[in-house]
Amino acid sequence: MTAMPVRSDAVTIRALAANDLDAVVALDAAAEKRTRRAYIERRLRAAQREPALHAQFAAVDGEGLVGCMLARLLEGEFGRTRRALRLELFGVRAERRGSHVGRQLFEALAAWGARHGAVEVRSAALWREHSIVAFFDALGFELAPEVVLQCSLSEGRWTPGREEDLRGLPGAGADGDDDAAGARREIDYARSEAEGANDHDRAGHGGAQVSTMREGDLDAIVRIDRGIVGVDRRAYIEARAAEAIEQTGVRVSLTARADGLVAGYLMARADLGDFGRTEPVAVMDTIGVDPGFAQRGVGRALLVQLFANLGALGVERVETVVPVRDLALLGFLGSAGFVPGERLPFARRLS
Repeated sequence: MTAMPVRSDAVTIRALAANDLDAVVALDAAAEKRTRRAYIERRLRAAQREPALHAQFAAVDGEGLVGCMLARLLEGEFGRTRRALRLELFGVRAERRGSHVGRQLFEALAAWGARHGAVEVRSAALWREHSIVAFFDALGFELAPEVVLQCSLSEGRWTPGREEDLRGLPGAGADGDDDAAGARREIDYARSEAEGANDHDRAGHGGAQVSTMREGDLDAIVRIDRGIVGVDRRAYIEARAAEAIEQTGVRVSLTARADGLVAGYLMARADLGDFGRTEPVAVMDTIGVDPGFAQRGVGRALLVQLFANLGALGVERVETVVPVRDLALLGFLGSAGFVPGERLPFARRLS
């Protein structure tokens, strides 16, 4: 990312650098009352890996770093067809709060986003986090026309231990909001018995066989996605599929097959720290089912498998974001045990 110096009130806004890590970790720990070093390290590594998708700024004065703001460019998550920035982490040193450091950071972020084709900045916060909600309000954010849904694995209705019959329920087409919650393996239904122990016998549900996503699935996934959202999002699907295939410990990404064809797919990720979360949470970015395989339990089979994989990763909860107008998807996820969470979605348009 190209540095963007902006000076005001003896504070310089510049691109976050790798050697800022310790200062960012310390600033964040002072605010959160605990360290999130692993999460912040992953965000910085992600920016090095995909610099065109990450905007990370530091505010510094004569004494060092006094604030930071990290965001990621969304290209297709949650069914979106236009670019947006997702504000993931921000903070200002306690003694500098109220001196417009946060606003200066956001102005640099908004300018970066506008140059990169983003139409808005999005974020989320617990409704009890009054200071963050007030900060968003002061910057012109509004409540987004969406609902953040969550499902605890202990309360999910379609967990593998409870699932008996996956037939007869519709699939779904939608999208849900990058990194790993642990080193335990993702359950692999793709391996043959000749390659060793596998979980294939538990993967067939309602006529659908669910397996870890493979490179050869890409064209079918792009086709299904295009039929659901109405536009071609190949670049987004390719990037997320590559991430899933190359970093299976980071993403939980699945493909469902029926009658020998790709019938549906699901992309999710597990992380600790995003939006100030204090426990590992999986976020479902995308789930889609070919309409030709509706009413065959494909969407349900994908969710059952997702819950099984999350258990293997030690993740207890999954979240996603659904437009309030998508009543069919809300009903589908509700039948799986998803309920509205305490996080509020916010959005701020960029001119």
